[in-house]
Amino acid sequence: MRVVAGADHAGFDLKQALLPVLRELGHDVIDVGTHSTAAVDYPDFAEAVGKAILEGRADRGVLICGSGVGASVAANKMHGIRAAVCHDTYSAHQGVEHDDMNVLVLGSRVIGPAVAPELVKAFLSASFTREERHMRRLNKVLAIERSGI
Repeated sequence: MRVVAGADHAGFDLKQALLPVLRELGHDVIDVGTHSTAAVDYPDFAEAVGKAILEGRADRGVLICGSGVGASVAANKMHGIRAAVCHDTYSAHQGVEHDDMNVLVLGSRVIGPAVAPELVKAFLSASFTREERHMRRLNKVLAIERSGI
């Protein structure tokens, strides 16, 4: 799978720790930055991750900021991006299986380097079930997105 990874300054160290994990799992990785701990703005990296997916350069994304909240909010402003902050493995895989989530958002100040790889594994190993009830709900979400409300 092609995975895009991005982080702001608060998520830089965790992103750096996850890059080899992603590669060891056999994924092609695109690192859209940041490339240091110098202060930057999380919306820039949420946009970079989202664009890589929307342009077809990546299948899924991993996005990291301090809490995960700001990056999640920013990523979800992009049509076609379904991002969620997940700090437990159930949400990381269930978000894909039921909601077709395509961006996993992590809070580097909330979880540690031992938990993050487990979340990434759960997220990337999951597939959208396409069950009727999940399709119905996803179509309603997409309708809201198209409405521009």
